[in-house]
Amino acid sequence: MKLISCWQSYCIGGSTTLNLDELFTLKGKIALVTGGAGYLGTEISATLAELGATVIVASRNYNKCQKKCEEIQKSLPKGGDLFPLTLDLMNKVSIDHCFKKIEDQFGSLDILVNNAWSGNKNSFETITDQDWEYDIDMSLNSVFYCTKKAVKGLIEKKGVILNVTSMYGHVAPDYRIYDGKEFTNPPSYGAAKAGVIQFSKYLASFLSPHGIRVNCLSPGPFPHEQTQENKEFIQKLASKNPMNRIGKAYEIKGAVALLCTNASSYMTGQNICVDGGWAVW
Repeated sequence: MKLISCWQSYCIGGSTTLNLDELFTLKGKIALVTGGAGYLGTEISATLAELGATVIVASRNYNKCQKKCEEIQKSLPKGGDLFPLTLDLMNKVSIDHCFKKIEDQFGSLDILVNNAWSGNKNSFETITDQDWEYDIDMSLNSVFYCTKKAVKGLIEKKGVILNVTSMYGHVAPDYRIYDGKEFTNPPSYGAAKAGVIQFSKYLASFLSPHGIRVNCLSPGPFPHEQTQENKEFIQKLASKNPMNRIGKAYEIKGAVALLCTNASSYMTGQNICVDGGWAVW
Protein backbone atom coordinates (compact mmCIF):
# COMPACT_ATOMS: atom_id res chain seq x y z
CA MET A 1 0.00 0.00 0.00
CA LYS A 2 2.84 2.35 0.79
CA LEU A 3 4.37 1.85 -2.65
CA ILE A 4 1.02 2.44 -4.33
CA SER A 5 0.48 5.62 -2.34
CA CYS A 6 3.89 6.96 -3.32
CA TRP A 7 3.21 6.23 -6.99
CA GLN A 8 -0.21 7.84 -6.84
CA SER A 9 1.28 10.88 -5.15
CA TYR A 10 3.83 11.20 -7.93
CA CYS A 11 1.23 10.84 -10.69
CA ILE A 12 -1.43 13.06 -9.20
CA GLY A 13 0.31 15.57 -7.03
CA GLY A 14 3.92 15.23 -8.16
CA SER A 15 5.84 16.44 -11.16
CA THR A 16 4.11 17.72 -14.27
CA THR A 17 3.98 15.07 -16.96
CA LEU A 18 3.03 14.91 -20.64
CA ASN A 19 1.08 12.18 -22.39
CA LEU A 20 2.41 10.50 -25.51
CA ASP A 21 0.24 12.55 -27.85
CA GLU A 22 1.79 15.71 -26.39
CA LEU A 23 5.31 14.29 -26.64
CA PHE A 24 5.00 12.98 -30.20
CA THR A 25 3.73 16.11 -31.92
CA LEU A 26 5.35 18.66 -34.20
CA LYS A 27 2.37 20.93 -34.72
CA GLY A 28 3.49 24.47 -35.47
CA LYS A 29 7.09 23.40 -36.14
CA ILE A 30 9.12 24.25 -39.26
CA ALA A 31 11.48 21.54 -40.51
CA LEU A 32 14.05 21.34 -43.31
CA VAL A 33 15.07 17.94 -44.69
CA THR A 34 18.06 17.99 -47.02
CA GLY A 35 17.81 15.20 -49.57
CA GLY A 36 14.17 15.06 -48.50
CA ALA A 37 12.95 13.46 -51.73
CA GLY A 38 15.40 10.54 -51.66
CA TYR A 39 14.88 6.92 -50.64
CA LEU A 40 15.10 7.45 -46.88
CA GLY A 41 14.60 11.21 -47.13
CA THR A 42 11.03 10.66 -48.33
CA GLU A 43 10.23 8.63 -45.22
CA ILE A 44 11.82 11.30 -43.01
CA SER A 45 9.81 14.06 -44.68
CA ALA A 46 6.61 12.02 -44.40
CA THR A 47 7.22 11.33 -40.71
CA LEU A 48 7.66 14.99 -39.82
CA ALA A 49 4.60 16.00 -41.85
CA GLU A 50 2.50 13.23 -40.31
CA LEU A 51 3.40 14.60 -36.87
CA GLY A 52 2.12 18.02 -37.90
CA ALA A 53 5.24 19.91 -38.99
CA THR A 54 5.55 22.17 -42.00
CA VAL A 55 8.26 20.36 -43.95
CA ILE A 56 10.62 21.91 -46.49
CA VAL A 57 11.77 19.13 -48.81
CA ALA A 58 15.05 20.22 -50.39
CA SER A 59 17.39 18.78 -53.02
CA ARG A 60 19.02 19.65 -56.33
CA ASN A 61 16.07 18.23 -58.26
CA TYR A 62 13.17 20.62 -57.66
CA ASN A 63 10.72 18.63 -59.78
CA LYS A 64 11.41 15.47 -57.80
CA CYS A 65 10.90 17.38 -54.54
CA GLN A 66 7.62 18.80 -55.82
CA LYS A 67 6.39 15.36 -56.86
CA LYS A 68 7.30 13.81 -53.50
CA CYS A 69 5.60 16.64 -51.61
CA GLU A 70 2.39 16.01 -53.56
CA GLU A 71 2.60 12.24 -53.02
CA ILE A 72 3.20 12.55 -49.29
CA GLN A 73 0.47 15.15 -48.86
CA LYS A 74 -2.07 12.89 -50.57
CA SER A 75 -1.08 9.93 -48.39
CA LEU A 76 -1.61 11.76 -45.09
CA PRO A 77 -5.05 11.62 -43.49
CA LYS A 78 -3.95 14.67 -41.55
CA GLY A 79 -0.67 16.40 -40.86
CA GLY A 80 1.44 19.35 -41.83
CA ASP A 81 2.21 20.94 -45.18
CA LEU A 82 5.15 20.18 -47.46
CA PHE A 83 7.04 22.58 -49.70
CA PRO A 84 9.72 21.81 -52.31
CA LEU A 85 12.90 23.87 -52.44
CA THR A 86 16.05 23.74 -54.55
CA LEU A 87 19.26 23.06 -52.62
CA ASP A 88 22.62 22.10 -54.09
CA LEU A 89 24.88 21.26 -51.17
CA MET A 90 27.94 21.44 -53.39
CA ASN A 91 27.25 25.11 -54.10
CA LYS A 92 27.52 27.63 -51.26
CA VAL A 93 25.50 30.20 -53.24
CA SER A 94 22.66 27.66 -53.49
CA ILE A 95 22.87 27.04 -49.74
CA ASP A 96 22.69 30.79 -49.08
CA HIS A 97 19.67 31.17 -51.38
CA CYS A 98 17.89 28.20 -49.81
CA PHE A 99 18.18 29.52 -46.28
CA LYS A 100 17.26 33.05 -47.38
CA LYS A 101 14.06 31.69 -48.93
CA ILE A 102 13.29 29.75 -45.77
CA GLU A 103 13.80 32.87 -43.65
CA ASP A 104 11.64 35.01 -45.94
CA GLN A 105 8.80 32.52 -46.24
CA PHE A 106 8.81 30.59 -42.98
CA GLY A 107 11.02 32.45 -40.51
CA SER A 108 13.48 30.38 -38.51
CA LEU A 109 13.67 26.60 -38.38
CA ASP A 110 12.65 24.44 -35.45
CA ILE A 111 14.18 21.28 -36.93
CA LEU A 112 17.14 20.73 -39.24
CA VAL A 113 17.61 17.26 -40.70
CA ASN A 114 20.94 16.87 -42.50
CA ASN A 115 20.22 13.81 -44.61
CA ALA A 116 21.40 14.36 -48.21
CA TRP A 117 24.01 12.13 -49.82
CA SER A 118 25.24 11.34 -53.30
CA GLY A 119 28.48 9.87 -54.56
CA ASN A 120 30.23 7.18 -56.56
CA LYS A 121 30.78 3.57 -55.57
CA ASN A 122 34.51 3.04 -55.10
CA SER A 123 37.02 0.76 -53.48
CA PHE A 124 40.22 2.09 -51.92
CA GLU A 125 42.01 1.06 -55.12
CA THR A 126 39.63 2.84 -57.50
CA ILE A 127 38.74 6.01 -55.61
CA THR A 128 40.26 9.20 -57.01
CA ASP A 129 41.21 12.40 -55.25
CA GLN A 130 38.18 14.05 -56.81
CA ASP A 131 35.85 11.29 -55.60
CA TRP A 132 37.22 11.61 -52.06
CA GLU A 133 36.86 15.39 -52.02
CA TYR A 134 33.32 15.21 -53.41
CA ASP A 135 32.19 12.73 -50.76
CA ILE A 136 33.72 14.71 -47.89
CA ASP A 137 32.11 17.90 -49.19
CA MET A 138 28.73 16.22 -49.68
CA SER A 139 28.53 14.13 -46.52
CA LEU A 140 30.52 16.15 -43.97
CA ASN A 141 31.18 19.72 -45.05
CA SER A 142 27.56 20.26 -46.10
CA VAL A 143 26.42 19.38 -42.57
CA PHE A 144 28.70 22.09 -41.24
CA TYR A 145 27.52 24.67 -43.80
CA CYS A 146 23.81 24.02 -43.22
CA THR A 147 24.17 23.98 -39.47
CA LYS A 148 25.99 27.32 -39.55
CA LYS A 149 23.18 28.80 -41.63
CA ALA A 150 20.42 27.41 -39.43
CA VAL A 151 21.90 27.86 -35.98
CA LYS A 152 20.74 31.43 -35.29
CA GLY A 153 17.11 30.48 -35.84
CA LEU A 154 17.52 27.20 -33.99
CA ILE A 155 18.81 29.14 -30.98
CA GLU A 156 15.70 31.33 -31.08
CA LYS A 157 13.45 28.28 -31.20
CA LYS A 158 15.54 26.01 -28.93
CA GLY A 159 15.42 23.64 -31.83
CA VAL A 160 16.56 20.20 -32.87
CA ILE A 161 19.26 18.98 -35.24
CA LEU A 162 19.12 15.42 -36.58
CA ASN A 163 22.11 14.25 -38.60
CA VAL A 164 21.59 11.10 -40.64
CA THR A 165 24.83 9.16 -40.59
CA SER A 166 25.43 5.43 -41.19
CA MET A 167 26.48 2.19 -39.55
CA TYR A 168 29.67 2.67 -41.56
CA GLY A 169 30.41 5.74 -39.49
CA HIS A 170 31.23 3.48 -36.54
CA VAL A 171 32.00 0.04 -38.04
CA ALA A 172 33.95 -0.95 -41.14
CA PRO A 173 32.41 -2.62 -44.21
CA ASP A 174 33.15 -6.33 -44.53
CA TYR A 175 35.22 -6.61 -47.71
CA ARG A 176 33.92 -10.17 -48.28
CA ILE A 177 30.44 -9.00 -49.29
CA TYR A 178 31.64 -6.33 -51.71
CA ASP A 179 32.87 -8.02 -54.89
CA GLY A 180 33.93 -5.53 -57.51
CA LYS A 181 33.06 -1.86 -57.85
CA GLU A 182 29.30 -1.90 -58.48
CA PHE A 183 28.17 -2.09 -54.83
CA THR A 184 31.45 -1.37 -53.05
CA ASN A 185 31.21 1.08 -50.19
CA PRO A 186 33.77 3.88 -50.68
CA PRO A 187 36.26 4.71 -47.90
CA SER A 188 35.27 8.37 -48.11
CA TYR A 189 31.69 7.58 -47.11
CA GLY A 190 32.51 6.02 -43.74
CA ALA A 191 35.16 8.62 -43.01
CA ALA A 192 32.68 11.43 -43.63
CA LYS A 193 29.91 9.79 -41.61
CA ALA A 194 32.28 9.18 -38.69
CA GLY A 195 33.12 12.87 -38.86
CA VAL A 196 29.42 13.76 -38.72
CA ILE A 197 28.95 11.60 -35.61
CA GLN A 198 31.80 13.38 -33.83
CA PHE A 199 30.65 16.80 -35.08
CA SER A 200 27.18 16.04 -33.71
CA LYS A 201 28.63 15.27 -30.28
CA TYR A 202 30.59 18.52 -30.41
CA LEU A 203 27.44 20.46 -31.30
CA ALA A 204 25.44 18.69 -28.60
CA SER A 205 27.96 19.96 -26.07
CA PHE A 206 28.51 23.51 -27.29
CA LEU A 207 24.91 24.25 -28.32
CA SER A 208 23.39 22.84 -25.14
CA PRO A 209 23.49 26.24 -23.33
CA HIS A 210 21.08 27.46 -26.04
CA GLY A 211 18.64 24.59 -25.50
CA ILE A 212 19.46 22.93 -28.83
CA ARG A 213 19.54 19.14 -28.97
CA VAL A 214 21.68 17.32 -31.55
CA ASN A 215 21.50 13.62 -32.30
CA CYS A 216 22.44 11.17 -35.05
CA LEU A 217 20.43 8.45 -36.72
CA SER A 218 22.62 5.72 -38.20
CA PRO A 219 20.73 3.51 -40.66
CA GLY A 220 22.05 0.05 -41.35
CA PRO A 221 21.47 -1.90 -44.58
CA PHE A 222 18.78 0.08 -46.43
CA PRO A 223 19.91 -0.42 -50.05
CA HIS A 224 18.13 1.52 -52.75
CA GLU A 225 15.45 -0.25 -54.76
CA GLN A 226 17.74 -0.56 -57.78
CA THR A 227 20.38 -2.30 -55.67
CA GLN A 228 17.74 -4.66 -54.29
CA GLU A 229 17.33 -6.11 -57.77
CA ASN A 230 20.65 -7.90 -57.29
CA LYS A 231 19.37 -10.79 -55.16
CA GLU A 232 22.80 -12.36 -54.64
CA PHE A 233 24.26 -9.18 -53.18
CA ILE A 234 21.18 -8.54 -51.02
CA GLN A 235 21.45 -12.04 -49.55
CA LYS A 236 25.08 -11.41 -48.64
CA LEU A 237 24.08 -8.13 -47.05
CA ALA A 238 21.22 -9.74 -45.13
CA SER A 239 23.40 -12.58 -43.85
CA LYS A 240 25.62 -10.03 -42.03
CA ASN A 241 22.64 -9.03 -39.93
CA PRO A 242 21.24 -10.86 -36.86
CA MET A 243 17.73 -10.28 -38.25
CA ASN A 244 18.88 -11.84 -41.55
CA ARG A 245 17.23 -9.21 -43.72
CA ILE A 246 17.69 -5.69 -45.02
CA GLY A 247 15.74 -2.76 -43.66
CA LYS A 248 12.49 -1.46 -45.11
CA ALA A 249 12.54 2.29 -45.66
CA TYR A 250 9.58 2.98 -43.35
CA GLU A 251 11.44 1.31 -40.48
CA ILE A 252 13.39 4.50 -39.76
CA LYS A 253 10.19 6.46 -39.09
CA GLY A 254 10.00 5.56 -35.40
CA ALA A 255 13.52 6.78 -34.68
CA VAL A 256 12.91 9.99 -36.64
CA ALA A 257 9.72 10.64 -34.66
CA LEU A 258 11.56 10.04 -31.40
CA LEU A 259 14.58 12.21 -32.14
CA CYS A 260 12.71 15.17 -33.64
CA THR A 261 9.99 15.51 -30.99
CA ASN A 262 9.90 16.16 -27.26
CA ALA A 263 9.75 12.40 -26.78
CA SER A 264 13.56 12.68 -26.75
CA SER A 265 13.72 15.92 -24.74
CA TYR A 266 16.39 14.44 -22.44
CA MET A 267 18.51 12.99 -25.25
CA THR A 268 21.38 14.78 -26.96
CA GLY A 269 24.72 13.77 -28.43
CA GLN A 270 23.46 10.25 -29.15
CA ASN A 271 23.93 8.03 -32.19
CA ILE A 272 20.81 5.89 -32.57
CA CYS A 273 21.41 2.85 -34.77
CA VAL A 274 18.54 1.47 -36.84
CA ASP A 275 20.45 -1.44 -38.30
CA GLY A 276 18.76 -4.69 -37.32
CA GLY A 277 21.57 -5.33 -34.86
CA TRP A 278 24.32 -5.13 -37.49
CA ALA A 279 27.12 -4.25 -35.08
CA VAL A 280 26.29 -6.66 -32.22
CA TRP A 281 28.41 -9.48 -33.63
